[in-house]
Amino acid sequence: MARTTRRSPAVRLHADGTRTSRPDTLAGEEPLEISLDGQRWLVTMRTPGDDVDLVHGLLLAEGVISRADQVLRVGYGPGVDAGGLLEYNAVDVRLGDGARAPERRERAVYTSASCGICGTSSIEALARTSSHPVADPGVRVRLATLLALPDRLRERQRLFDRTGGVHAAGLLLDDELVCVREDVGRHNAVDKVLGRALRDGLVPLTGAVLQVSGRLSYELVQKASMAGVPVLAAVSAPSAAAVELAEEVGMTVVGFSRGTSLSVYTRPDRVVA
Repeated sequence: MARTTRRSPAVRLHADGTRTSRPDTLAGEEPLEISLDGQRWLVTMRTPGDDVDLVHGLLLAEGVISRADQVLRVGYGPGVDAGGLLEYNAVDVRLGDGARAPERRERAVYTSASCGICGTSSIEALARTSSHPVADPGVRVRLATLLALPDRLRERQRLFDRTGGVHAAGLLLDDELVCVREDVGRHNAVDKVLGRALRDGLVPLTGAVLQVSGRLSYELVQKASMAGVPVLAAVSAPSAAAVELAEEVGMTVVGFSRGTSLSVYTRPDRVVA
């Protein structure tokens, strides 16, 4: 299996003019080629691991599936390294009844680990309609729960402890962090969490809080919306487009959540003392 980390030599330079040499542990980043029913669909950069969750999350976010049973099989395809070992960097997905064909593309699309929608070829395709509405007026979450969530997520970031170079996403249900995933790509971590939730039969995620370790962009609100997440929180700022989309779909967006205070940009009625 491809590694989640790799060792690399590094020279550390100090202000006093001294230098030290030692290997550093770096987060793995490798391509994953995804085919649908034998047809090449896209190539994305990700931290290897939890690939099946990632694929389910991507397909959910793209509107290809809305239920786990619409994926019949995810299998690793060909591809070997210099030593003749399987690289685990290509998967083929067999779709079942009810799955929708993705947007047609003339060629396979490459997306970087920092871009969740780079492969989308039309503006209209960005505003996908979710099968799982998030505007439930009965959802409530305690302020103390939201304030504590970043630290709870950080305690589960094992890969960050080793590398200092990955994002994280965590899903809170009934005051329990039921799933935490890490990846060099912020959107990949979210896809892995939502894909796991889909496979576990938890979607739509009514009453859930999705916490992320960085900023909130448009595509993260879109992904959360496609899974029915009503509350999306981050330790940093949301973008203007993220807030506008959240307002449109009825999602609560929380930013700058750092233990002692936070900012609520949409649907503040859901946050209670």
